[in-house]
Amino acid sequence: MVIERSNLKTEIKSRMREGKGEIALTQLGVEPLQKHLRLLSEIVIPSGSSIGQHAHVAETEYYIILEGAALVNDNGAPAEVKPGDIVITNGGATHSIEAIGAVPLRMIAVIVTDQ
Repeated sequence: MVIERSNLKTEIKSRMREGKGEIALTQLGVEPLQKHLRLLSEIVIPSGSSIGQHAHVAETEYYIILEGAALVNDNGAPAEVKPGDIVITNGGATHSIEAIGAVPLRMIAVIVTDQ
């Protein structure tokens, strides 16, 4: 299956998870997703905008950083991420991410459920 970029749906979300600003979330793939795949999206976060702190219970979220830089709160520990880095959150842990720097943060977000 090939899905052309022009056929992908993009949503603008304001203050996602009580974060700052607006982000663009593009669904990758077709509904319904595979059994344990809850989310497969490209996310673009303008500098200064963020996804607020939230937990992942009975699932794992992966952020694959493609462009830009961000500050992640990884279960209470701050860390700066850059292209090529991967953030993994599971087991009830919490995280948030805020784009920093001159260019928007572009990443792939994947959520896989345990059951």
